[in-house]
Amino acid sequence: MSYSVKELFYTLQGEGAQTGRASVFCRFTGCNLWSGLEKDRHKTVCPFCDTDFVGVDGEGGGKFFDAHQLAQAIIKTWPDSQKGIPYVVFTGGEPLLQLDSELIAQLHAAGFEVGVETNGTIEAPQGIDWLCVSPKQIDNLKQISGNELKLLFPRQDLPPEKFESLDFQHFFLQAVDEEGEVNHLQAVIQYCLEHPVWRISLQTHKLLGLK
Repeated sequence: MSYSVKELFYTLQGEGAQTGRASVFCRFTGCNLWSGLEKDRHKTVCPFCDTDFVGVDGEGGGKFFDAHQLAQAIIKTWPDSQKGIPYVVFTGGEPLLQLDSELIAQLHAAGFEVGVETNGTIEAPQGIDWLCVSPKQIDNLKQISGNELKLLFPRQDLPPEKFESLDFQHFFLQAVDEEGEVNHLQAVIQYCLEHPVWRISLQTHKLLGLK
């Protein structure tokens, strides 16, 4: 199987339970909820999306013709150090359109832990070490278990109580980032105070000026 990667880079995880962890980010091209083109933004269920996942022209991006080739590129992106467990996060777009068990196995053989950030519309392959599901719809949610569920808030069509019975270890709310600098952080704080099963996820990479 070949893979299309928008960008591949080394940084710190900025969101959720793994915040602050050194990570290789592999952003796959493509999504099943939006083309990524501005002309189609009004038709998507996530018009607030601020991620560029179109093409293969980003830092470290490109076409990789098999799992070995992409795994080697990921391995080379991790610093040459004997300390710390190597960690890669597959994201997008929607990473489960491309991520498969062969690539996961190659990375496990190299000592990596594998994380995924998905919209949950595709069932995840076996072997993922940390699975973060960030639903954008209720009706087409197929991945209903994992390590963390991260929900954008507030969304009238995605009330948090609809997700609390799902099989996740952690439940996070993250403020919707809308145009016009509307700040929903106070609403997130209040909801978490009133419903302590939920925790706040901040986009700390933006606060720190990281990718």
